[in-house]
Amino acid sequence: MYKFETSAWVKHFDFMVIDIIFLLLAFMISFTLRFGGVSPFSIQLYAILGVLMPILHIFIVFFTEEYSGILRRGYLKELKAVLRHNSILLASVVFFMFMTQQAEEYSRIVLSMMWVLSCLLMWGGRIFLKRALLHAYSQEKNQSYLLVISTQNSAEKTVEQLQKASYSSYRLKGLAVVDADIHEEVVSGIPVIASRETVMDYLRFNTVDGVFIDANVSEEEIDQITENLVAMGITVHISLDHISSEMPNRVVEEINGYSVLTTSIKMATTRQLFIKRVIDICGGLVGLVATVIAFVIFAPIIYIQSPGPIFFSQERVGRNGRRFRIYKFRSMYMDAEERKKELMAQNKMDGFMFKMDNDPRIMPIGRFIRRVSVDELPQSINILKGDMSLVGTRPPTVDEYERYELHHKRRLAAKPGLTGMWQVSGRSDITDFEEVVALDTEYISNFTLSLYFKILFKTVGVVLGKKGSV
Repeated sequence: MYKFETSAWVKHFDFMVIDIIFLLLAFMISFTLRFGGVSPFSIQLYAILGVLMPILHIFIVFFTEEYSGILRRGYLKELKAVLRHNSILLASVVFFMFMTQQAEEYSRIVLSMMWVLSCLLMWGGRIFLKRALLHAYSQEKNQSYLLVISTQNSAEKTVEQLQKASYSSYRLKGLAVVDADIHEEVVSGIPVIASRETVMDYLRFNTVDGVFIDANVSEEEIDQITENLVAMGITVHISLDHISSEMPNRVVEEINGYSVLTTSIKMATTRQLFIKRVIDICGGLVGLVATVIAFVIFAPIIYIQSPGPIFFSQERVGRNGRRFRIYKFRSMYMDAEERKKELMAQNKMDGFMFKMDNDPRIMPIGRFIRRVSVDELPQSINILKGDMSLVGTRPPTVDEYERYELHHKRRLAAKPGLTGMWQVSGRSDITDFEEVVALDTEYISNFTLSLYFKILFKTVGVVLGKKGSV
């Protein structure tokens, strides 16, 4: 699932917030310096101004695209941008005063000091925020892994261009050269990790969020590569020299100086993902409180029935192949993993997942906490950390993932979830792994906030009805 940002003012909402904060701070400081310790919001005339200025600020940003390219601007250019913005804002305020015939009632000293202070504070705030974002973008967990597909002649130029941007959320994972066998060489600091023949196998077993294609090959080959990648749930960015008309969810955007056509299994807006993340955090906090309560009740019983750790931790595979540790209340005996090999013949799932009726590895209390889904409450930690969502796909184990075929990886195009389409569709009755993949793909391809909430509400019914539990 690909996050598509529709405009600069939405994308840089953080800059808008910090600008408004410093604008109001400059307003209050200027008023206090002129009139003493009285708040400007205690006087109706200035209170109106305090409400009007943030509104004018938003309008100016909206119509002037103030934040377009803000991360690429240097100190001097940023200062000029701030001076221009605050001058337009001050002119708008003066125009308002003139039209309402109140100009004489406002202090010119307050307006002059406010303009100077807001320029200084806003400029300093933007510089600070840009440095903070640069640090955040450098953190691996906040970056999207990008594989570059190119030809031998253009590979160096493409890689260097993609690495120019300081404020980029992309990290180049590697380079696949499709017209030469130069495996294990390095181009501008980026290793050549695949060729035309091996690139799909590399994508199957490695964490890659997107593929950038800048290869001078036939349109038919571009179409074939794109079709395979989208089927795997991987986002594709194609240099506009190589355009196909058969790509789903197409948008034109810019990546580190390149104009590209981007196609993905699903395009989600910043607003959708922001709301989804807020709900995830709220749900995760509620789940964390429930985890503490459940620990007090069930921890002694778990330990009595099978001495050992109360929590079960296991490495799982998340979005686009990222590894993370999942947490659950332990519902099985300590030797469960060793006994799994002996029980594989009784696996009722047709595919890579393991499931059997009356699993002898499960403790008596484990059957109960699984039936009411209490065992999954500690996954609230994973949700708060951002490894998982409330709704998503079941995160596979490492051994399951390593046996995936190419089309199976598309179920990892979104964050794994505590619940999902499969769980609310009768998870105990579904035994075909391909059907699980189809349901997960259906959720990702048709993601909307209404579908997200629908699955959450259905999950409550499934748990309360004790239906389809693992």
